[in-house]
Amino acid sequence: MEGNTASKRKLGAQLGVRSSSEIYALAIRAHYPELVLDVVNAADEDYSIPGDRSLTDYDGLVITGSSLHAYDQDFSVTNQIEIVKQAGVIGLPMFGSCWGLQIAVMAAGGLVEYNPKGREVGFARKILLNDTGAIHPMFRGKSRVFDAPCIHYDEVIELPESATLLASNDHSLVQAAIVPVSNSNVWAVQYHPEFDLEQLVQLFTLYADEMIAQGFFADRSLLDGHVELLSRLAASPQDHGLAWQIGIDEDITDDRRRRLEIINWIETFITLRAST
Repeated sequence: MEGNTASKRKLGAQLGVRSSSEIYALAIRAHYPELVLDVVNAADEDYSIPGDRSLTDYDGLVITGSSLHAYDQDFSVTNQIEIVKQAGVIGLPMFGSCWGLQIAVMAAGGLVEYNPKGREVGFARKILLNDTGAIHPMFRGKSRVFDAPCIHYDEVIELPESATLLASNDHSLVQAAIVPVSNSNVWAVQYHPEFDLEQLVQLFTLYADEMIAQGFFADRSLLDGHVELLSRLAASPQDHGLAWQIGIDEDITDDRRRRLEIINWIETFITLRAST
C-alpha cells in the first residue's frame, strides 16, 4: 500500500525520487524475485486494487512510508487506516515501516503526534531491542543494538494496550512494535529497512533546504559534501573508509542485514502461506 498521494508521487517523479512503493518493491524483489507484487494507491480517492482483486486474494500487505500525518482526518489518511482495519478483520499478515507503524497504531486505538525533538533523518542511531524484541522472530539475526535508515517527524506516543514494544532509541520510544489489529498482528518499525543509500541521497537532495534550516547542516556546501560521500558509498558499499567517514557500518551497507525485518516477516508469513 503506497502511502503518498498522487500529487506527492508526481512531484517525486519529477525530481527523480522513487516512490515509497517503488523502493519497497525493489527491496523485496532483491531477495524474493518470484513473489507477485501489486500496488494500491490508497491515498487517492479513485484508488483500486489491481485486476479487480480484493484483499482476500493476497498473502500479505506491506504498508510503505508517507509524508502524511496519521492524526489528520483527510481521506488520504483515513482510507489507509480503514484498509488496515479491513486487512486485520480477514487476518491478513501485515508489515509496516514508519507511516505503516503509525497508521497501524491509529487503527488499533493508539496515538501518534508530532515529535517535539523534531525530525529523525538519515540514520536512526543505536536502536535497542528490549528483552522481548531480542527473542522476537522479526529480529532473527539482528544485533541487539543497531542503526537503520529513517526519516520522520511524527512518532507513536501511546501504543494500544494490546501492542508489544520491541525496540527504542533516544529519539523515539517506539522504534518497533507488534500491533494487533483485529485478527492480525502488524509487524511494524518506525525506521525504513527498505531504504538503500541511493534513497537517502534522493531524500537529502529533496529536503536539502529544510535540513539546512533545521540545523542538520550549516550550509549547502556541507550538505552537498555529505551527499557526495553517500553517493560514492552507494556505488561502492564495501568501501569501509567511506562508511567510517559517514559513521555507519554493515547495519546500513549490507543489504540483507539492513532488510532483515522484512525478510523475517516474509519467511514467517508469506512463504509459509504460499506453500499451503
